[in-house]
Amino acid sequence: MAAAAECDVVMAATEPELLDDEEAKREAESFKEQGNAYYAKKDYNEAYNYYTKAIDMCPKNASYYGNRAATLMMLGRFREALGDAQQSVRLDDSFVRGHLREGKCHLSLGNAMAACRSFQRALELDHKNAQAQQEFKNANAVMEYEKIAETDFEKRDFRKVVFCMDRALEFAPACHRFKILKAECLAMLGRYPEAQSVASDILRMDSTNADALYVRGLCLYYEDCIEKAVQFFVQALRMAPDHEKACIACRNAKALKAKKEDGNKAFKEGNYKLAYELYTEALGIDPNNIKTNAKLYCNRGTVNSKLRKLDEAIEDCTSAVKLDDTYVKAYLRRAQCYMDTEQYEEAVRDYEKVYQTEKTKEHKQLLKNAQLELKKSKRKDYYKILGVDKNASEDEIKKAYRKRALMHHPDRHSGASAEVQKEEEKKFKEVGEAFTILSDPKKKTRYDSGQDLDEEGMNMGDFDANNIFKAFFGGPGGFSFEASGPGNFFFQFG
Repeated sequence: MAAAAECDVVMAATEPELLDDEEAKREAESFKEQGNAYYAKKDYNEAYNYYTKAIDMCPKNASYYGNRAATLMMLGRFREALGDAQQSVRLDDSFVRGHLREGKCHLSLGNAMAACRSFQRALELDHKNAQAQQEFKNANAVMEYEKIAETDFEKRDFRKVVFCMDRALEFAPACHRFKILKAECLAMLGRYPEAQSVASDILRMDSTNADALYVRGLCLYYEDCIEKAVQFFVQALRMAPDHEKACIACRNAKALKAKKEDGNKAFKEGNYKLAYELYTEALGIDPNNIKTNAKLYCNRGTVNSKLRKLDEAIEDCTSAVKLDDTYVKAYLRRAQCYMDTEQYEEAVRDYEKVYQTEKTKEHKQLLKNAQLELKKSKRKDYYKILGVDKNASEDEIKKAYRKRALMHHPDRHSGASAEVQKEEEKKFKEVGEAFTILSDPKKKTRYDSGQDLDEEGMNMGDFDANNIFKAFFGGPGGFSFEASGPGNFFFQFG
């Protein structure tokens, strides 16, 4: 009786426990079925809640973890999904779908090598599984894209890196590493809004992501917002003190800012030699910073123009517009240098570019001035023919005519070859023509303003150089050159 009672007691204690376990399994299955129903309706949040309830009731069931992993994947929560998928195959290593989901999570997060191992295990369990075969190929493709991108980044072929990362992200949409590499290359290509967008998306999910903070800073740095860029680099280094790229970029940004400011200060103080040296040093800091370097080249070009080194100034401005072909200030500076060196066609081309970009009254007037100078340059330069400055006085013009007319008079070269005689006669006529225009205030004004001299009866083909010569020297009769020795002549009027 004692034994029987003890057995009863034992039975009474264990029977409800067995019933509770069976009931828990039934309730867990019910939760799973409800989760499946919500999953089919694409209500993944509710499906997640019911799969979680099923797991709470039966934490040793591999399929419940597998189902919740699938739901988390649909919600884009791949890291959590990976944990569930791994738990499912720990509980049941023969669970093929568990291995597939683990591999898919690894691949989505950018760990293609781990993904390959999961897909290989699935194929060991079911070698005909079409999904495992395809996913294994996808994982290998991602590894190949990674390899190519790494090589191309070293070659600075950033467009190809972006291409490879776009392909890889088709299979690994949650991989921050791929996104960051793409964003960095977009920044290097000058596609700053796209790079900023990628980095911002990552920071919305993870505000402490040092790589994303670095890329945000890099975009600002390359857009010549150096002060703001430094703030992002410093923040990135707070999150990851050993972040090498952020460290280098921060150092370069601070050095570039300091050199540029020192150069500007020297320029304002009129110390052009020092300004030139500081801008040159700044240009050596980071050849990748296109926008800032374009400004530095333009600044140095301005310094060269102040030093009257106009060819060097033109060269610097050309370097600036090669880096930034929308840089109006560099075009204006170069155009002015072209004007100063009488390269009017080039000046007109630059002013046209500026006016197309910014249609202001000032730019229109600069273009008109250049076009006028170009038109004037295509005529005979009467000042140059007489050898006088454009601001020469009436007396200086007369003296110059006297000297040049005597130098090129045909009688003086009567003993020269026919070719020389012809050339000197041409010059003699040009000297007379130049004097006719520059000695007449009305004609001179029209000539200086670029107006056509043939208008209002000023036909330059109607004058006689000999008559001008006679009128100038005032002789009533003829004149002649007579030799006073070998190669020496004097003239006299008869």
